[in-house]
Amino acid sequence: MSLSRRTVLRAGGSLMVAGVAAGGLAGLANLGLTAAAGPTASAEGRLRIGYLPITDAAPLLVAHGRGLYDQHNLAVAQPVLFRGWAALAEAFVTRQVDVVHILMPMALQLQATVYPGARMLAWNHTGGSAVTVAPHITDLRQLAGTQVAIPGWWSIHNIVLQKMLRGADLRPVIRQPASAAENTVELVVMAPSDMVPALAGGSIAGYTVADPFNAAAEARGVGRIHRFLGDVWRDHACCVLLTHADLIEERPVAVQSLTDSVVAGQRLIGADRAAAAATLTDGGYLPQPGPVVATALDYPAGAHPAAHPQWQPHQIGFSPFPFPSYTEALVEEMRQTVVDGDTRFLNVPASQVHDRLVDDRFVRSAIERTGGPGAWGLSPDLTRTEEIAG
Repeated sequence: MSLSRRTVLRAGGSLMVAGVAAGGLAGLANLGLTAAAGPTASAEGRLRIGYLPITDAAPLLVAHGRGLYDQHNLAVAQPVLFRGWAALAEAFVTRQVDVVHILMPMALQLQATVYPGARMLAWNHTGGSAVTVAPHITDLRQLAGTQVAIPGWWSIHNIVLQKMLRGADLRPVIRQPASAAENTVELVVMAPSDMVPALAGGSIAGYTVADPFNAAAEARGVGRIHRFLGDVWRDHACCVLLTHADLIEERPVAVQSLTDSVVAGQRLIGADRAAAAATLTDGGYLPQPGPVVATALDYPAGAHPAAHPQWQPHQIGFSPFPFPSYTEALVEEMRQTVVDGDTRFLNVPASQVHDRLVDDRFVRSAIERTGGPGAWGLSPDLTRTEEIAG
């Protein structure tokens, strides 16, 4: 049975269907949730943006706070904050919002299993995430027998964390208690905003998530950053810009303006991270303290150990082009990742996944209008080789 928009429960500005919080996108699929028929913009014609209060959303939010949408002749409503990924994905699928930043592995799963009309326009950012642990933990092997939180099964956080655990001779497990004797670590899904309190209370030994929740744990003295995920996979895409295929078909000029605005937002953040942090906090987009957000956008080099300092893993990056090489490598890594859900959607050639999900026409135009690939430090043919630590 398909759920329409009228069956969705509204609560506090975010949307939730019973069972979705626990099941994530698997919960959406199990409920038979499909995209509701309806307009692709608000009644006033403004595009509606949904986001989580993390620095991953910064390009979309800075574009709003600094008037970039207006500069590109695009009417955009006040962005709507959602607390967790399941609620954001549900709102997107049921057409409550037109544009979201969303975890790239989640975008792949969403498009393949729940909503074929999802289209990725560009990368929203690279890096910007870490593994944060309790202060007394100095070695990943100390996580044996503990619980560690992740923001979602289909997240780069879960994928890279599991690579790190396997490298430390630890085995991730789901729905069973962790055992120090068996070198297992139980993974649990948790909303990012719940992670710092859970770590402070001792219910988890660590978590992996986007900033500013890593910076927040250090600022409060309840945790320490063990390793940035960008030190494992160089310049990996975490969140991507997702919209509806029919919006692209019906309003291509608006989609180009949207992409141009977000790309311009990326440039502004890269040029002045302190100003971007002020926009995010003073404008009320992020609820975290200003100093925490400022730190998350611009960690001092060398403040945290790194195996590959030349990769600048401490810096969240803002490069918009969605490389096919990354999508293909990501699919391969997803196949090796333990998840609580159906993985059959991955049983296709990795190259097909990118072509099915990504529409890069608009970001290519945006890049050309902002100086071309060279201005972004990209190769002229917009290709790259993935660098993943063993």
